[in-house]
Amino acid sequence: MQRPDFDSIKDYAEFSKYYWYRDELIKICKAHGLKADGSKIELNKVVEAYFSGEKIMPEKKKQIKSKKKTVTELTLDTGLIECGFTFGNRFRDFYIQQIKEENFKFNVDMVATVKAVKEKGDESFTLGDLLDIYYGKKTYATYDKSALQWNKFVKDFSEDEATKVFPERLKAAAALWKIVRESDMKKEYSHDLLKKYKDKI
Repeated sequence: MQRPDFDSIKDYAEFSKYYWYRDELIKICKAHGLKADGSKIELNKVVEAYFSGEKIMPEKKKQIKSKKKTVTELTLDTGLIECGFTFGNRFRDFYIQQIKEENFKFNVDMVATVKAVKEKGDESFTLGDLLDIYYGKKTYATYDKSALQWNKFVKDFSEDEATKVFPERLKAAAALWKIVRESDMKKEYSHDLLKKYKDKI
């Protein structure tokens, strides 16, 4: 089934059958006067609310006052915005000291959270709160794992020996993905899918 235009879709269940890129969701939300920022998951929630009759309006951005003082000593109570948090060595070393693990790495939910905290200008969020995100004790913003569908599709496509017949495999994978993306099929690669649409890619 071909993906219809957004305005001809009757409900969220029908909308969910199709794959939408984040930039497409942003355009849809802007066109309908809805909140049009955030992750793909957040944008999907705005669209879901829209279909149930609720309009989530754009938020007025808070002005973040630039603090002249530089935070020299970091503690778990230090505000993430206040200390100018980045994913650099200074903060990595701080967390290594806190958890006593040399192999500490920032995880994807921490990345999504920092982005959301900065976008909202949430000055109450601390380095300790971010540590709770690391341990899974709190949720603030989660990484949009559906964004990985295309990557997995390409990986599975490339691992199929039958796709070696294509001189430009990435272009072939993209053509097949376009067929899948604009349909209500599962957003996964399979050999049967290749057999079915080989003449169209």
